[in-house]
Amino acid sequence: MQNISEIEELVKLISRLPGLGPKSAKRIVLKLINTRDELLKPMASSLAQVYKNVSRCYSCGSLKSNSIGCNNCENNKKNFNKICVVENIADQWSIENSSIYQGYFHILGGTISSSGQRKEDLLINSLVERAKKDDIEEVIIATSATVEGQTTAYYIQDSLKEANVRVSKLAQGLPVGGEIENLDDGTLFSAFKNRNGIGKNSD
Repeated sequence: MQNISEIEELVKLISRLPGLGPKSAKRIVLKLINTRDELLKPMASSLAQVYKNVSRCYSCGSLKSNSIGCNNCENNKKNFNKICVVENIADQWSIENSSIYQGYFHILGGTISSSGQRKEDLLINSLVERAKKDDIEEVIIATSATVEGQTTAYYIQDSLKEANVRVSKLAQGLPVGGEIENLDDGTLFSAFKNRNGIGKNSD
C-alpha cells in the first residue's frame, strides 16, 4: 500500500513530541483521521489560534495571550510577595497543580550549561528587576538538582545580592539529579516546606 505524503509528514512531526516515537505517532494520526470532525478539525483550529495568539512573556517567561497580556506578572489582583524561579513552563505547571505554592512564577527558559546555553539567554536580568520593583520579599529558587540546575541557582543567588529580598532554595525531598516536573506532590510539598535560605540576603 502506497503511503500518503501528508500522513507521513504528520507522523514525523508528532513523533518529535516528548515521549512519542513513530509507532505512537502513527496511532495518534489514525485516531485523528478516524475522528476528523470531532477531534482533527477543532484541534487544527486550536493549534492555529495558539500559534497566532500565544507567546512567551519577556518579563517572567510564562506563556501569555497576546490579547489579554500575561496573567502571571500583570494581574495586580494577586498581590503576591514571592517569586518561584523554575527552569521551564512544565515545572511551573507541576507546582501549580500541586497547590503547594501561592505566588508569582519566573521561568528562566533553561539552565546555564556546557551545551551552549548562555547566561544572557535566560531571563535572569528581568528576574532581578522584578525582585526590586514589585515589592517582593522572597525569591524561591526551584531549579532541578542537576549540575546545570545548581550552577544556575548559584548564579541567580549572586545576581540577587543587590536586591533587598530573601533568597531561598528547595531543600529536603528534592533528590539529587531530580527534575521538578517529574516530582510527585508529596516530594514537592517537602521541598517547599523545608526550603533553606541561602546567601547574605537570606535572613
